Amino acid sequence: MSNSPFLVTGASGQLGRRVVELLLAQDLGPIIATTRTPDALKELAARGVEVRRADFEDEASLVQAFRGAGRALLVSTDALDRPGKRLAQHQRAIRALEAAGVKHVVYTSLPNPAGSVISIAPDHAGTEAALAASRLDFTILRNNLYADLLFMSLPQAIASGQLVDARGDGAVAYVTREDCARAAAAVLADRSSSGRRTLDVTGPAALTSDELAALASEVVGRKIVHVSVPGDALVRGLVEHGLPQPVAELLASFDAGIARGELATATDTVQRLTGRAPSSLRDFLVENRAALTQR
Repeated sequence: MSNSPFLVTGASGQLGRRVVELLLAQDLGPIIATTRTPDALKELAARGVEVRRADFEDEASLVQAFRGAGRALLVSTDALDRPGKRLAQHQRAIRALEAAGVKHVVYTSLPNPAGSVISIAPDHAGTEAALAASRLDFTILRNNLYADLLFMSLPQAIASGQLVDARGDGAVAYVTREDCARAAAAVLADRSSSGRRTLDVTGPAALTSDELAALASEVVGRKIVHVSVPGDALVRGLVEHGLPQPVAELLASFDAGIARGELATATDTVQRLTGRAPSSLRDFLVENRAALTQR
């Protein structure tokens, strides 16, 4: 299996595509990239990546799409329109990975998924359980909250002077998508690793929303204060600002989990896997200052 292809699912998404690009940059391969939309990956195909269509609703097609790979990155899908749909997709994928002869699976999960109040946590807990029940070796990467998701809330906070959430004094060990991609690529490319392990992938420190507001104030030169509200009030406010009710409830569930300390653990996983420390939130905000203040 030393020369068997690496497999990356969801390769037309931001994380999956970046992992493929990192492998190509290190001249690692061969690489199989799967997606629902192969035309979106023509550029990667032109660079030697074998692009295959994968339908997570069709288990037989997944077996064919995964065949020949030795190590696979299973990126969690975006099927959130119906409860249980994403978990069922992941369970099909795990059975297909087994049937296709894949030896090691890297899965992108969520910190503390078992018993979490975050509404998507059961998908991840169920997927982790399916991996444990399989014959596969695996590495579960429990990615903390992307720093990149702050683009959803910080521009409004900078404009209004108030960072409104329902997190209380809960902290988040924000990690950039780039660092998650680097960690995933490192594990995927390490053909010598085997067995089963679960790792928390985080930034270098956990920050409360008070600390985030103070840091953002310093970076952009405008006063921002953190205002914590009850979860139901947050949902109402998000809906009033145009978000669909299910999306507002999902975001509020993340805040509830953060308030309970579910995303507060910082680790050195990125450093250990990649040899380079993860970006700090300060560095991320400084790098993206212009984008955050465009409102």
